[in-house]
Amino acid sequence: MKWFPWRRRHAAHDTSPAVEPDSDQVAEWLEPAVENPQARAERFWVRWHELLPRINSALGDSEPKRIEHLLCEEVAAIHPELHFSVERGQRAVYALVVTGQERPDLRPYTDAWQLAAPPEDLIWEYHDSVPPVPDPTQVTVNIGEHRLRLADVRVVAQVDRDAGVVDVAVHHPKLAALPDDARTAMTFLPLDATLGERLAAERLRRVETAEAAPEHGITLVELRTIVRGLAGQDADGNPMEHTTPSGEA
Repeated sequence: MKWFPWRRRHAAHDTSPAVEPDSDQVAEWLEPAVENPQARAERFWVRWHELLPRINSALGDSEPKRIEHLLCEEVAAIHPELHFSVERGQRAVYALVVTGQERPDLRPYTDAWQLAAPPEDLIWEYHDSVPPVPDPTQVTVNIGEHRLRLADVRVVAQVDRDAGVVDVAVHHPKLAALPDDARTAMTFLPLDATLGERLAAERLRRVETAEAAPEHGITLVELRTIVRGLAGQDADGNPMEHTTPSGEA
């Protein structure tokens, strides 16, 4: 249930037209940059608690548009270039995601937002980057008349262990039938769904679209195991413990 579908910003593929704001917009957009991100974040959470009964009611009635504009305004008040979405939670019913798409200049705002977030409960969990889905092979993406199962994705992965990164080429049997923008989306979407936005940004160096089926492709789950291993994580994405061998100081 994404109200504002984000897409991975990639200079080689980003063909979005430039928008020239008027002077009033410029003044409004520059305002967050001169105020403490912590103050912006704390203000958001005050408003979140005030709006929470209306938010829960709208979602309970399956009418998210009732509070869409309100949340859009509150997130923009932290920084106008942040993106947000409401997802199905992994530990709670809903997940609120506020992301700067791994832009370094926006990290102070998402870091402050996450730091000031309330504890998770049965209804809400909070993420400052798009998290991975538990099992990408169970996800089906609808693009126009096409239904694309992520279970059918195959990846060629070239691992640079010295640099701790992976170069990948992504293939799906239906990629060739998609228009260019949808093909680009279906190249990055499986990776972000599998790894999560942050790990994908940290550990994937080059990403290409492979229209022909690779001879030695691996599944998305196998790719996740490789990338998490490079990042020092176990199969569940938790940091691996490093123990000293017996007999060593």
